[in-house]
Amino acid sequence: MAKARFNAKVNAEEVTAEIHRAASRGLRLATEHVLSVSNQRVPHDEGVLERSGAAVVKESDLRGIVSYDTPYAVVQHENLDYNHKPGRTAKFLELAVREEAEVVKLMIARQLRQVFK
Repeated sequence: MAKARFNAKVNAEEVTAEIHRAASRGLRLATEHVLSVSNQRVPHDEGVLERSGAAVVKESDLRGIVSYDTPYAVVQHENLDYNHKPGRTAKFLELAVREEAEVVKLMIARQLRQVFK
């Protein structure tokens, strides 16, 4: 009686590298999204604070970073007593991160799913 066989070999390093690349793509899309949402709320006078915003992905440890780089960025973010134009607010980055958490997960998951199609 003949036996049916199926042999498969997986290159674990290649699969791991592709998963890492997909996660990095998803994280890049997600950090850009959070920056975009945050920029819609960042206090705005001349636009310096908004233009200083950056989204960076450290691929080595898959860390996404959204930041603003002005001498007053932290003060503007943390001071709840400042008056802002309509739609602009303190905690602009924190709110964006919290409110977009599910979207961020979906963006990363979408890229990872592409690996397993």
